[in-house]
Amino acid sequence: MKKYFGPSTLVTAAFIGPGTITTCTMAGVQASYSLLWVMLFAVVATIILQEMSARLGWATQQGLGEALSAQFTQGIARYLVFFLVIGAILVGNAAYEAGNISGGVLGLELTIGPHQLWPVAIGALCFALLYWGKYKLIEKTLVLLVILMSISFLITVVMVQPDWTSILRGFVPFNGGGSDVFLILALIGTTVVPYNLFLHASTISKKWKPTHPLRELRTENAVAIILGGIISMLIIITSAASAGAITEVNSAKDLAIQLEPLFGQQARVFMGIGLMAAGVSSALTAPLAAAYAAKGIFGWSDDESKLGFRSIWMFIVLAGILVSITNIERVLIIKFAQVTNALVLPFIAGYLLYICNSKKIMDRHTNSTLANILGVAVVCATLALSIRSLGLVFGWF
Repeated sequence: MKKYFGPSTLVTAAFIGPGTITTCTMAGVQASYSLLWVMLFAVVATIILQEMSARLGWATQQGLGEALSAQFTQGIARYLVFFLVIGAILVGNAAYEAGNISGGVLGLELTIGPHQLWPVAIGALCFALLYWGKYKLIEKTLVLLVILMSISFLITVVMVQPDWTSILRGFVPFNGGGSDVFLILALIGTTVVPYNLFLHASTISKKWKPTHPLRELRTENAVAIILGGIISMLIIITSAASAGAITEVNSAKDLAIQLEPLFGQQARVFMGIGLMAAGVSSALTAPLAAAYAAKGIFGWSDDESKLGFRSIWMFIVLAGILVSITNIERVLIIKFAQVTNALVLPFIAGYLLYICNSKKIMDRHTNSTLANILGVAVVCATLALSIRSLGLVFGWF
């Protein structure tokens, strides 16, 4: 089983959060099946970038932060890298954490009822688990709940009997609608998560030795991400098939409608539990990933109880709580977090591509020509989308 399920499964568990559920539901409702090609692109892009990240951790026995620190040792380049990477990680993860906590709150509102202190309660729970290091068992339990909800989407797809011809057409780029660049960015940002590049390399470096076959690492990486992509596509399909019942996505109640064919009136409860589990599990991994990135770049010790390491994840959790207690609609917070991730992605992916071509860091395990072509294509595509979205915001074109 290790050949197919291992550290790479954490990447899937991290991106199958409330952001994925919400964004994929919005895609199905607003664009029907026409954005399935975006999800396919996002899955391929994730496999390409996470393979580089995993190979980096495998070959160097270090995380991406440590590799960046080793590559850029002095001068302006070092400070520029530190500024861009730390800035991107802090801003991106803070936004993502706000989306995670908001997703957990949506779940609580569905199962228990609304309360203004839910963001504080979820944030405090994550803070306590991270501080005392008691999060691993709980995280596995929450991930199991997310997996059960994913299976429910698969069963629901079978029950609703969607139009498979329209689904196949949805994998053709720009085929019928789907021109909302922000929704496209959100789908990419909820799948190709920048902080996962840091999390993956660090995890692989601790659990995979250079003596392990690289082929098995790549297989495990691909299997985990493809499974996550299938789950995301299933959510798009179920929401598109339920478009008559869901006219827009403004609350968790709207998200639950797509599961009514399977669970009936209990759909709200089940969706609430799933959202809460997805939100809390992702809210635990995002702050840790930011702290690992900072630890590697600044050369801090591996002791996770040190103030520097803790200060990073504390900042991320606190930022997530503060944004979540505002009057901004939680669905909008979640979508904004995914768009922010997509805007940050080209910079982090570009640095990863650069590092994976450094013989100083990678020795004989640098990128192949094919890996570089695919990597450059992903960076260029995401950069073009980022520029396009910024242009729409500021009226450049």
